[in-house]
Amino acid sequence: MEASSATRRLRAAGMVRDWAWWRLPWLLRCYVGAVPLAALALIGVTAARTSWSPADLVKFLVLVGCGAISVVATPRIARGQAAMVRDFLTVWVLPVAILLPPVYAMLMPAPLLALTQWHMRWGMIYRRVFTAAAIGLAYGVASIAFHAIPASFAGPALGSGVHALTWTVSALLGEVIGWLGHHVLLVTAVKMSDPTARLADLQLNREALQGDLAQIDLGIVITVVVAVNTALVVFAVPTVLLARRFMMHAQLLAKSRIDTKTGLLNVSTWESEAEQEIARAVRTRSALSIAMIDIDHFKVVNDTYGHLVGDKALRAVTGALREQLRSYDLAGRFGGEEFAILLPQTREAQALRIAERLRTHIASLTIGVGEDAATGPVIRLTVSVGVASLDRIGSELTDLLAAADAALYLAKQAGRNQTRIATAGAPTPLAQAAQVAEAVPAARPAPSA
Repeated sequence: MEASSATRRLRAAGMVRDWAWWRLPWLLRCYVGAVPLAALALIGVTAARTSWSPADLVKFLVLVGCGAISVVATPRIARGQAAMVRDFLTVWVLPVAILLPPVYAMLMPAPLLALTQWHMRWGMIYRRVFTAAAIGLAYGVASIAFHAIPASFAGPALGSGVHALTWTVSALLGEVIGWLGHHVLLVTAVKMSDPTARLADLQLNREALQGDLAQIDLGIVITVVVAVNTALVVFAVPTVLLARRFMMHAQLLAKSRIDTKTGLLNVSTWESEAEQEIARAVRTRSALSIAMIDIDHFKVVNDTYGHLVGDKALRAVTGALREQLRSYDLAGRFGGEEFAILLPQTREAQALRIAERLRTHIASLTIGVGEDAATGPVIRLTVSVGVASLDRIGSELTDLLAAADAALYLAKQAGRNQTRIATAGAPTPLAQAAQVAEAVPAARPAPSA
């Protein structure tokens, strides 16, 4: 009898030697393992100093149940992003950290992240474990800090008048400690796994800041509500779900525009914005160029080292594009290893210089393929580039793309790792292939016996 998918996942999780954690670079592997170990150590210390009570346990289970509803109500597609997801779990962790002993705050993320893994049915388990440990560790420290504040300023219960205000300010301080702590732990892991990742892209964009502010605000509100009466938390659940849906709209809108593997614009978005830029260039009679870039022998990289290394190579090229291009240039991923770049206010000669700068920079990159990126084996990539300009080819996007693609084809034919400029009337790759086919004589049928 064939095992169910759940049984297969459990068996796979039980095979310690097959854990994806072992395939991480050793420094990242140590870091990802050290954070859960530190969390377990702090749980042991705080548990030994906790006076357990049934009332605390009931309050903890009520908040775990509310967090579980939030997890189950979040669509799976909202989590399938390369970026860090704002899942609003911490709005349920903060009340636990403030109103209960610290050990509860450290235990709180574990069931919620376990439910998330079960609900998603995919994802690296070590990432869930690390995230749960990072949140638990940070909010455990926040809980310890809050309970260290004198009762005249904070204390275990929400008072009235000035004390209610100082108590809320203390809770806000705890939230800042928890938010900052677990974000530092997570961002450190992201930077160690992908040194090209930028902090501004991860944490300082508008959507991320809005999501963080919404989580902080809801966390404080729910904490105050639960401090008044635990039963009132039922009114907080719909509020969190509505806020999560509102924030998810921006995430899904961004997801629909971005190629998830590289973070560049996807084909449809790039073409739409390129059409607008071309229309603006025609209207203002300004220069514009397009470059098509293709990674040379990329299939060999995938076949030799596997698709994970291939994805790493794609991200390296993407990082080079972001680093070398101007802020107003438009870069998009067109195919498996093909990229399109629109260069506003750029004539042909300048576009050639930009393309050559990109090509030489990518050729100088070294991409680690082993566990140790510093001393392990590396690969090098080259790219071929085709450039087409508005003043030479015309004002239609399809014509510019066809011309740039034809120039790219010529660069490939000439030996790769070079840049070619499109000329008006140059045949497209399809037309060139047809000409080659016509030049090959048809095979004569064998004479009959």
